[in-house]
Amino acid sequence: MKEKVIERLVRYAKIDTQSDFNSNTTPSTMKQFDLLNVLKDELADIGLTDITLDENGYLFATLESNTDKDVPTIGFLAHVDTTSDYTGTNVQPQRIDNYDGEAITLKNGLVMAPDYFPNLKNYVGQTLITTDGNTLLGADDKAGIAEIMTAMEYLVNNPQIKHGKIRIAFTPDEEIGRGPHKFDVEKFNADYAYTLDGGPLGELQYESFNAAGVKVTTRGTNIHPGSAKNKMVNSITMAIEFQNAMPKDAVPEKTDGYEGFIHLMHFNGGIEESTMSYIIRDHDRPKFEEKKEYMAKVGKEMQAKYGEDAITVAIEDQYYNMGEKIEPVMEIVDIVKDAFAKFDITPIVEPIRGGTDGSQLSYMGLPTPNIFAGGENMHGKYEFVSAETMEKATEVIIEIVQLFEQRS
Repeated sequence: MKEKVIERLVRYAKIDTQSDFNSNTTPSTMKQFDLLNVLKDELADIGLTDITLDENGYLFATLESNTDKDVPTIGFLAHVDTTSDYTGTNVQPQRIDNYDGEAITLKNGLVMAPDYFPNLKNYVGQTLITTDGNTLLGADDKAGIAEIMTAMEYLVNNPQIKHGKIRIAFTPDEEIGRGPHKFDVEKFNADYAYTLDGGPLGELQYESFNAAGVKVTTRGTNIHPGSAKNKMVNSITMAIEFQNAMPKDAVPEKTDGYEGFIHLMHFNGGIEESTMSYIIRDHDRPKFEEKKEYMAKVGKEMQAKYGEDAITVAIEDQYYNMGEKIEPVMEIVDIVKDAFAKFDITPIVEPIRGGTDGSQLSYMGLPTPNIFAGGENMHGKYEFVSAETMEKATEVIIEIVQLFEQRS
């Protein structure tokens, strides 16, 4: 099973599937279909049925029940896109067997050292899949895809393992907060689901941020600098003024746990027009609303100063804290804890400080906690994943479906 998940992850990781925050299409990039079409064929080869891939990039499949019991239909989900934070073009994964706990050499003189990444010490003796230093890896969430595919293949090949109906979904655009926007919950037709989109071994999450995306546009007037006095209006300086009004400590690099933030992710500026893309995150709904109101207020103040057309602040909610929808059905979390216990995995139950499709899906009527997939240092050139952790995640999937059958 370990070699299966390694082979799948490496193969999937080499397919560029980065999403694009600035695109208005679904999926946001057509290259996500490059992996979706591979997965569609692979699901058929494994033996799943009712396979559909729609024009928006949602791939569904079914593993039919093999028990006479009335078992809830359980879904497993992972997203095909990778973040735009760092390049995902020409990914060349490295395999390190029996990791010795020392620094890992990447290309271009880069070194991933335990003194800077102490989490590496947790993986001595294991098989690591890393980047080569030029790209991200894409274990977020291609590790989750590999685990789900491998678990389904195992169940097909071992029909003595009893389970209810299982639904699979591979989805686009999770990294830009739009993963479930066109997800057909009724068509998916599952009672509960799990995303395989977490980090290290044991992560189990059913609380998430409330989330919004913000696009700020400033508009100026370009005049030759030699004759610009009292005429030029520089949109770049207006954008900087807006950013300087944001809270200095409510940023990702200074927050953790349940603390929220306002995060400037992208800036593109010129004299005539500048744009900034932000995300707002907070587990607490009132504090979340306060952050949105504050950004809108700063925009209004700058409109009063420079003119109504000089700046726009467009705020769009992305998802809400899924804990509100999962707490009434906490048995779906308890089953995961019991599956962990079989493999001596200590649950790490903490709020998600990132996006997951389960946040939106839970509010759409499909309670969806999040389970570890194994990735570490995600969204950058130091990303890596342990093959042993991926194998454990695969085993957890298999155990979860057995527990639902046994308890029905």
